[in-house]
Amino acid sequence: MSRGRGRDGAPRFDAAVPPGGYLWWYVDALSDDGRHGLTLIAFVGSVFSPYYARARGRSGLADPENHCALNVSLYGPARRWTMTERGRGQVRRDVQQFQIGPSQMRWTGQALEIDIDERAVPLPQRVRGRVRLWPRALSPQLWPLDRAGRHGWGPIAPSARVELSLDAPALSWSGEGYLDSNEGEEPIDRPFLQWDWSRAHLSGGRSAVLYELEERDHSQRLLALAFDRHGQAQPFTAPGPQRLAASPIWRMPRMIRGEASATARVEQTLEDTPFYSRSLVQTRLLGENVTAFHESLSLPRLVHGATQWMLPWRMPRRA
Repeated sequence: MSRGRGRDGAPRFDAAVPPGGYLWWYVDALSDDGRHGLTLIAFVGSVFSPYYARARGRSGLADPENHCALNVSLYGPARRWTMTERGRGQVRRDVQQFQIGPSQMRWTGQALEIDIDERAVPLPQRVRGRVRLWPRALSPQLWPLDRAGRHGWGPIAPSARVELSLDAPALSWSGEGYLDSNEGEEPIDRPFLQWDWSRAHLSGGRSAVLYELEERDHSQRLLALAFDRHGQAQPFTAPGPQRLAASPIWRMPRMIRGEASATARVEQTLEDTPFYSRSLVQTRLLGENVTAFHESLSLPRLVHGATQWMLPWRMPRRA
């Protein structure tokens, strides 16, 4: 595997995704003044899609190209959330470009540019403009996430500068960011029970990522990686786990690893759903106090019937 990137580590968007599988590119960023945040995920085979889940049925097989989406989440004073799913007829992919309906992302050779033209839910507000991400360095390595080696993850730009310029809402800022990709040859709920993931910007253009997963047989996998300013990864000994407060609405359990000299705490809950939470967490890693983007995911909660019934309200489909 290594579908989301070329040999030099640059993102590429033309790789075939097997039936029932998935491939996504993820961006996050926090403005320099700390007032604004962004996450953006472009999916081939949207892993959270109730439509893709129904299409897979009992066989687990379906066309991932027919279930693509651009998820845009804006945090701060101008909060927005979009995730409209598009069918095969509205999707175009080649090495450098991925078009999903009216939105697209492309690699220029130096930067990732994302042109956004979406409508938010539940209020149908327009989200339109451009995000640019300039990697400090590219990282070509992909790590297996499960013992069978059917799922993989790796940062493309462990550290980057991000610039956001939107017409709707009228918003402009820049800050520190990150880009990675995830991929799998089967539905994501098949091997995994849950995971906690976090990434933190460190001084000198460095970054740290923690990825802790539990498979259905309760086997555990922990990745603790520090990336230097050249994008080179070095494993480090992960500090002990610290339990965070459950998310306030859906009571999603949250956990992060941080040095014992500082108690980790949730600074802000960005997303609180029945199966997923995204947060900003204050913690300490590699001798530095950091603000980490953090997510917790529960796969049994995702596939629960009640969750699947609710998801279309947040994820409309335009085939």
